[in-house]
Amino acid sequence: MTTGRARPRGPAASPGRFGRIDTAVHLGFAVLLVASAVRYAMRHSLQDNLLVLGLAGTVCALYAVIAVLARQRRPWAVWMLVFVAVWAALVIAAPSFAWCSFAILFLCRTAFTGAVGYVAASATAAATAVGLFRLSDGTDLAMLLGPLAVGVMLTLIHDRIEHDAAEQRRLHAEVSLAHGQLAASERLAGTIAERERVSREIHDTVTQGLASSLLLLEAADRSWPGQASRQELNQATELLRRNLSETRNLVHELASPGLDASPLPEALHQAAAQYVPHARLVVTGEPRDVPAEVRHTLLRVVQSAAANIQQHANAATTTLTLGFLPGSVTLDIYDDGTGFDPSAAAPPSDAGGYGLRAMRQRVEQLGGVFSVESSPGEGTIVAAQVPARVQSAPPGQQMTPEDA
Repeated sequence: MTTGRARPRGPAASPGRFGRIDTAVHLGFAVLLVASAVRYAMRHSLQDNLLVLGLAGTVCALYAVIAVLARQRRPWAVWMLVFVAVWAALVIAAPSFAWCSFAILFLCRTAFTGAVGYVAASATAAATAVGLFRLSDGTDLAMLLGPLAVGVMLTLIHDRIEHDAAEQRRLHAEVSLAHGQLAASERLAGTIAERERVSREIHDTVTQGLASSLLLLEAADRSWPGQASRQELNQATELLRRNLSETRNLVHELASPGLDASPLPEALHQAAAQYVPHARLVVTGEPRDVPAEVRHTLLRVVQSAAANIQQHANAATTTLTLGFLPGSVTLDIYDDGTGFDPSAAAPPSDAGGYGLRAMRQRVEQLGGVFSVESSPGEGTIVAAQVPARVQSAPPGQQMTPEDA
C-alpha cells in the first residue's frame, strides 16, 4: 500500500473480528463525544458553547462520513486529514473532549500507512496533550506527557498487531502455495506412476505376446511347408488369441481371464506354458490364498520371465519353484539356457529391455525383493520374494485397481 493513501481495510469494512472491533470503536467514540459535549455544555455559558459545540458537531459529521466511506471501501484519506485538523482545534479549545482521542488514534493508524499514519496519530496525541495542559493552566506536566506516552504505547501495540496479522497472512499464503505445489506434484507423480503401470502391462501382455508370436511365425516360415511349420503356426495363432484377450482386458481394466479363477500354482504354470510349453512347476510349503496384488505381480513376473526364456535363452529345461513361507511367498524361475551378464544388460529402448525393470518395479512396489543371477553359458535364475501382507507403496507409486 502506498504511503499516505487510505487502506483497503477501513473501519467497519472487515467482517468477523475486525468488524466487531471497528463497531466497538465507533460506539465508544459516539458515547464519549456525547458525554464530553454534555459535560462541556453544563460547565460553560451558552455564548462559550456555540463555537465548541459547532466544532463537536463538525467532528461528529466528519466521523460519520469517514465510517460510511470506509464501509463502502471508497477513498476517505482526504476526509481523514480534515477530520484530524478539526479535532485538533476542538480538543485544544475544549479539553473535555480529550477522552475521544483513543478512538481517533485507532482511526488514524487504520486510515494511513507509513509516515502519514504516524504524523496523523502524533498530531492527535499532541493536540490532546496541549488541550489537557491548558486545562491545568500549564502547571500539570503529567497532563502534557500523559497523552504523548499513551499515544506512543497505542502506536506500538497497533504496529505489533498489524505485524502479526501481516505475518499470519504471509504464512497462510505460503501454506496455500505449498498445498497447491503439493497437489500439482501429486498429480504429476500419479501421472508418472500410471504411465509406468501401463508400460509394464503392455510389456508383459501385448509386447511379449507379439514378440513370441513373431518368433513362431519366423520359425514356421523357415520350415515351410514341413509338418513342424503347421505346429508352429498353430502355436502362434493360439498365442495371438490369448494376447488379444489380454489386450481387451487391459483396455477395459480387467484381470486376465482363466488365470484368476484357478489356484495360484496352476495359474503360474499356465502363464509360463504360454511361452515355454515344457516348463515344470515345483511347489514347497502349504499352498494358500494370497492377496490379489501378490497374485497379479507373480503372474506378470512369470509371464515376462518365460517370454524372455523363449526369445533369448534357448533353454532345454525351465523350472518354476513356488514357495509358501509363513510371512511371504517366493518364486524362482530357472532355465539352463545361454545366460547373460546382468550388469551388462542393455538399457530399455525401442528394441526392448523393459522386462527386468518392470519385474523389479512390480516386486519392490509390494515391499518385496527381486534378484537376477546369471552368467554367459550358465543359465539364469530370476527370484522374487513378496510379503504375504502387502506393504504400502512409496509416494507416487500407489497401486491401482489394475495392478491389484
